[in-house]
Amino acid sequence: MIDHLIGWFGADSSWRRLGPQLGEAFADTLWMVLVTAVFGGVLGLILGVILYCSRPGGLLANRFAHIVLNVAVNIIRPIPFVLLVAALGPITLAAVHKTIGIQAAIFVMVVSAAFAIARIVEQNLVTIDPGVIEAARAVGASPLRIILTLLIPEALGPLILGYTFVLVGIVDMSAMAGVVGGGGVGDFAITYGYNRFRWDVTLVSVLLIVLFVQLAQFIGNWLARKALRR
Repeated sequence: MIDHLIGWFGADSSWRRLGPQLGEAFADTLWMVLVTAVFGGVLGLILGVILYCSRPGGLLANRFAHIVLNVAVNIIRPIPFVLLVAALGPITLAAVHKTIGIQAAIFVMVVSAAFAIARIVEQNLVTIDPGVIEAARAVGASPLRIILTLLIPEALGPLILGYTFVLVGIVDMSAMAGVVGGGGVGDFAITYGYNRFRWDVTLVSVLLIVLFVQLAQFIGNWLARKALRR
């Protein structure tokens, strides 16, 4: 049994070559996830705040802006990543001057993550008591000050949980980045595992992603608890 498990997990010379390649693939995945989380997170926060504030009766009520942005979120958010890659091809080419590679993959991932986060931000801000906002407006606080010192801090805990949820989706998108030559662990698992019937390679790749997601989920939950106890 032990001999079978050792052989199944690839205790052969091929792992001397595949090991470094897996390390490079994980580094690519980590880079795609971090860049997407930062840029998609910031852009999504801005879009979500605009969505909330532009609602009728909001801090910066603007019916036209709200309708346009709301429709854009409703259209882009449910599109599967693979189809979004194809749909944004011309825009990706104009933005990063290529449609394949890790930069092209990151661009599409940022767009997808930003619109998903925008809706999460809006939904969390809606739960804030309107009376608190009206009180801040009554004492002369500017919309920007209300956003930075009231809205975001009040919803910080739920926002962190929402961002953590989206982070798992970003990892999922990074696994499909091989569609545009983005590399990563997903591409490694398909190329060297599934296509070559190396189930040990596939399993190791899956376990690596699972551990990464669990670590991200643990950190996100820990940060959310600290924010909620403030």
